[in-house]
Amino acid sequence: MNKLSHIAFIMDGNGRWGEKKKKGRNFGHLKGVETVKKIVKASIKLNVPIVTFYVFSSENWKRPKKEKNYLFKLIKSYFLDEINSVIQEGIKINIFGNIQKFSQDLRSSLKRAIKLTARNKKIIVNLAINYGSKDEIIKAIKKTKNKITIKEIEKKLFTKDMPHPDILIRTGGHQRLSNFLLWQLAYAELFFLKKMWPDFNSRDLSRIIYKYKKIKRNYGNI
Repeated sequence: MNKLSHIAFIMDGNGRWGEKKKKGRNFGHLKGVETVKKIVKASIKLNVPIVTFYVFSSENWKRPKKEKNYLFKLIKSYFLDEINSVIQEGIKINIFGNIQKFSQDLRSSLKRAIKLTARNKKIIVNLAINYGSKDEIIKAIKKTKNKITIKEIEKKLFTKDMPHPDILIRTGGHQRLSNFLLWQLAYAELFFLKKMWPDFNSRDLSRIIYKYKKIKRNYGNI
């Protein structure tokens, strides 16, 4: 049975879910945050040590200003309103990406969450915010002062102190990686679901983990 150390999520379909419900894209994003909370709790129960969520890509700046501002407000509000619960639940927060482009208030909220949860050990929750994998890889290579090798590059990635994802789960019906953890997902098992992110639940997660544990993983061997 395969060991499970890390699951990555592309949380696609929030906006489309909100539109389908005739309540707007922002309502879908709000429900998407609730799903993140549920999946983190389910991951703790299922003994998943690390989860990574693709929150906002470096390409998402192309979205309408109103939608971007709402997303940033959601992120900020979450860490203001939920930080005590996050601490009590033993969740350690990491941020993947360049947060310098955000407002001072949002940057402060993110840095505060990282600091206050630094000693938590129940689960690591990585949030990829203003993140693009190609940019991450280029920066890692530029930081490599020694001979360029796989090992040296991996020391400069956001995931330098953790195992790479064993599983990628993408909701929303699209079957692509969208510039997310391209290096780290090289050997991950990929699960693409038609279900939109707000409809994703702990039963879906449990089924995928069960399937993963039964897969024969050869890594080039027979």
